[in-house]
Amino acid sequence: MAEREGWSELFATAFERSRNAMVLTDGQRVIVEPNPAFLTLLGQRRDAVIGQPVYAFVAGGPVVTDEEWAEILAAGRFSGESELVAAHGPILVQWAASTEIVTGHRLVLVVLLNVSRWGSRSRRTVDPDSAPRALTPREREIVHHLALGAAGPEIAEDLQISHETVRTHVRNAMGKVGARSRAHLVAKSLGHGLTFA
Repeated sequence: MAEREGWSELFATAFERSRNAMVLTDGQRVIVEPNPAFLTLLGQRRDAVIGQPVYAFVAGGPVVTDEEWAEILAAGRFSGESELVAAHGPILVQWAASTEIVTGHRLVLVVLLNVSRWGSRSRRTVDPDSAPRALTPREREIVHHLALGAAGPEIAEDLQISHETVRTHVRNAMGKVGARSRAHLVAKSLGHGLTFA
């Protein structure tokens, strides 16, 4: 019994502290508990999410019928891709889910594995004929850090700016260079001599 309680406490801690957005739903797809990362991703308050069907935050509403949902639940583990409706625009997510019976109730744990803030496109579309524009000194500095393999939070800490500011500079630099991803940004910046200019 104590071991089961230990697992419950471990799960609760991991759920609460995870950087991955997670949500628990009941067997009818109603949100029972979102974690803080999920709320941040959607730009929603906890009380606005709990009690809502999870598909209320999916573009176009439910993507499966009640009968299909019952089959999915019976499978126990499933995954997919959906476009979420968030406060700051659409977000394409890849997710995985698992069903469990807890205290006599069926619960579904949904974990968002990959997130793209570019909506239904997992990569930005770029015009291959557009000439790259000059980067600001801060953008060049951030691209340099990316080229060295640093992640956004590491760059933010090193430059003593917020992670969101790093993301904004990366987005702006990607637009100027015509890059589809961070790796593409580094490659194009280096190729056009924009990083160390």
